[in-house]
Amino acid sequence: MNSPLWQAVLGEIELSVSRGNYITWFKNTQLVQQTDELVIIGVPNIFIKQQLEKKFNSIFVETLKKNGVTPEKIEYKIVATESRKSTETEPILSHESKTVITQQKVIANTISQSYRQGLNERYTFDNFIVGSGNELAFAACQSIAANPGFRYNPLLLYGGVGIGKTHLIQAVGNAILLNNPDAKVLYITTEQFVQEFVEALRFRKTNDFATHYRTADVLIVDDIQFIAGKEKIQEEFFHTFNALHQANKQIILSSDRLPKDIPTLEERLQSRFAWGMSIDMQNPDFETRCAIVQIKAQVNEIYLPNDVVEFLATNIQTNVRELEGALNQLLAFCEMRSLTPNLDIAASVLGSNRSRPKHLSAKQIIERTAKHFQVPLEDIMGPKRDKDIVVPRQIAMYILRSELHLSFPKIARELGRKDHTTAIHSVEKIERESQIDSSLRTAIAEIKERLYA
Repeated sequence: MNSPLWQAVLGEIELSVSRGNYITWFKNTQLVQQTDELVIIGVPNIFIKQQLEKKFNSIFVETLKKNGVTPEKIEYKIVATESRKSTETEPILSHESKTVITQQKVIANTISQSYRQGLNERYTFDNFIVGSGNELAFAACQSIAANPGFRYNPLLLYGGVGIGKTHLIQAVGNAILLNNPDAKVLYITTEQFVQEFVEALRFRKTNDFATHYRTADVLIVDDIQFIAGKEKIQEEFFHTFNALHQANKQIILSSDRLPKDIPTLEERLQSRFAWGMSIDMQNPDFETRCAIVQIKAQVNEIYLPNDVVEFLATNIQTNVRELEGALNQLLAFCEMRSLTPNLDIAASVLGSNRSRPKHLSAKQIIERTAKHFQVPLEDIMGPKRDKDIVVPRQIAMYILRSELHLSFPKIARELGRKDHTTAIHSVEKIERESQIDSSLRTAIAEIKERLYA
């Protein structure tokens, strides 16, 4: 338990920074030692330690000063937190959680012992990495966990594979059970729901099936898109949805796309899924991918140099699963050969794995850059010299050079310029400024991410 001083410090910081920054960098810190000369702040891993030292140290200095503490020095020390300990070992169920799981198993035995899996206790808010692509979804899920059934009901998270939808929707269920162990929280994939319904029809236990789901306090259904085209299943889920929603019970869904874009999904279900809040979860941005790599390496008790972390985050831009897979491949390679991971080894092991489209064209790069900055394509290709046009144009030139290795005359022609020295100047300028401007690096990384998605 943190001291009153540290609770006050964190409370003030939470009000002064964005929600994502607070969750990612500050929330899991603790006060380890305080003297007139020295304050030691405990952090969960090396990456957070580095970020706090480089970027956020002044925030701690100012906030401590406001609370009457003015040490000569602040140090950061890696300290294992309770939440981290629980995620790095096999999950140990609390007495209350065991009771809930036992109750759910008793009910499950009347229908099926094969398909129902339930919540994975490792999926929590504490070990979810928050970034710009998932900040809204994270905030909505936390709001639901605090007051299920009344806001954002239903909540639908949609997006591509491997971006954390399953982690986040299960984290809601685990948080609700932590607050109320007697709550009936049901998590199931659509495939499991379909299999159970078929089994219920076969053994004439449809009443048991309906009762089980319609008496839930929270129903969490993963990959709801797979319900499309199955008329009987859609009818059953329609009635289950209505019963729960009418009773102010929380419904949480995940999908790979918006309901209106799911072929053969009944219109009445599309309508109901749109009653609450639908949130598009994006692939993690560059900084979030860096955080994920560092924390996953920390779990394996491996320190990765920053250049290796950034290499992985730059080259694996599709989703978290592929990023974790690349990291595991690198760590396995080094472990088998008793090597310490470095940039040369990472490039050797993973350099050929980059997910690059076979036919990436100059036109695609220019169009994606224009779209990212919300600039009309004709402006970025035209003569305008406004700053909000020039910078995207320069970035497009930089990406054409770095990704397609085009000559400077060719780059100039692609952007409608006559003089190739403009391309040289633009590429050099972006190369130089991206070294010191994190927002510029992030923009470039996000454009590449979309190109390779």
